[in-house]
This record gives sequence, C-alpha cells and structure tokens, in this order.
Amino acid sequence: MDQTGETSQIVKISYKTGNYVGEAIDRDERRVLVKVLAVLQHPTQGDLHSSYEPDVALFHERKALSYTEKVWVPAQTAQPYTGAIPDYRDSLRTALGIEMERIDRMKRWAELCLEKLEIVRQDYGM
Repeated sequence: MDQTGETSQIVKISYKTGNYVGEAIDRDERRVLVKVLAVLQHPTQGDLHSSYEPDVALFHERKALSYTEKVWVPAQTAQPYTGAIPDYRDSLRTALGIEMERIDRMKRWAELCLEKLEIVRQDYGM
C-alpha cells in the first residue's frame, strides 16, 4: 500500500521517448510517481525536433531509465499494465538490441538509396 492506503499499481509509461513498465508508488491530482521495473522501448537518440538529422547543434545521447529509478509522469500517460514484468536487465538488453537493429536497417536502407540514386544520376547524364 502507498501513503494514501491504496495498493500500488503496475503501469506502462512513456518517458522521454522510452517506454517502461513500473510500479505507481505515489500520485497527486496531476502526476503519478513510477518506480521503473522494465524497459519496453529504448529511448531514441538525436534531436527530437530534427528527426534523422545528424548535423544538429546537440545530438542527444539518451540512456534508458535505470532499475527502480523513480520518475513523475502525467497521470493520463500511466496506463495499467497486466502482462508479465520482464527482468530489468533482460528487458534492457532486448530493447537496446531492437533499437540498434532498427537503426542498422535504416542505415542499410539509406546506403542502398544512395547507390540507386547514383545510378539514376548517371542515367540523367549528370
């Protein structure tokens, strides 16, 4: 039970481009305090206002929230979570691997696009 006598609730939250499972341990009229238990999606790297742009003033490096780290989120963003709670370390490893694979796929796509555009440029006689 928390300070108000309510039992804690397991929730899914989004926080700074990452998604997590955690325990709601406190709340007020606007926010929920969540203790992180697992990572569902690793945070995105780079400038969020200039997606996929490497040449920005500040290219952000974002780490996932750590195990049992506490974070306040808007109440409406904390959704009930009923699935099994994965082990934090395993969930972090999986989320990081998925994000790295996604970026690698985009990199390979961009490289192939450049190859094809070079052929098109030659076809244009440029």
